[in-house]
Amino acid sequence: GTLDINQNTTSPENYKVASLVTTPPPTPSTKKSKPLVIIDPGHGGVDPGAIGTNGVREKDITLSLSQKLKKMLESKGYNVKMTRTNDTFIRLQDRVAFAHEQKGDIFVSIHADSIRKNNVSGASVYTLSETASDAQTAKLAQRENQADLIAGINLASEEKDVANILIDLAMRETMNQSKFFANTLVETMKSKRINMLDNPHRYAGFAVLKAPDIPSILVESGFISNAQEARLLSTSAHQSKIANSIASGIDAYFARVDHNNRI
Repeated sequence: GTLDINQNTTSPENYKVASLVTTPPPTPSTKKSKPLVIIDPGHGGVDPGAIGTNGVREKDITLSLSQKLKKMLESKGYNVKMTRTNDTFIRLQDRVAFAHEQKGDIFVSIHADSIRKNNVSGASVYTLSETASDAQTAKLAQRENQADLIAGINLASEEKDVANILIDLAMRETMNQSKFFANTLVETMKSKRINMLDNPHRYAGFAVLKAPDIPSILVESGFISNAQEARLLSTSAHQSKIANSIASGIDAYFARVDHNNRI
């Protein structure tokens, strides 16, 4: 609008009006900054994780795969932070705290599984639940949750302190988002021809998935107890193939979240 130049624009009231009229409102940026993805390479330092049939250590596979995933996500414009960038031991609780402090949008923990039956192979995606989806998953969660015991830290006593109702409510919403994320990722990994376990979305009480406010998943990239899969997971090409499928799954997840937010 135009201002009447005869009016007294020096009085505070008129000055306010004048500045409102003459200053165009800031235009919201159309290009939103991309989400922050927290990648958590499992194990590390004194905790090697599972040892493969070919002697490969889970902690090495998870770090290498995570680094590839970080590069791919950054090339797509995402912000990415890793809970560890080298061979160090980090407590499960500190991994969760890191994601929370950094205000991550999603948390992806990368692992490689091991089982007594050496013919089992395939990737899987886990979300948090108090009850495990099957006996094998229960054992896996128990083993992962004991990672801190290697360094003489027991988290069991610290769990109850945070179980108040607000966290419980936030957790429920976060768990729903985590399930949505996991299902999207499983679909994408299958479409990218990644060998998956039967019922690849599974549930367990993984300590590392307990950030109350960040959708969190744990990806088991395959079984290093299976000779063929251990060999594959040791190769840069297969790690890149899995990293690519996870990056595409993250794209698909955020596209769906944006779509749902617009409805």
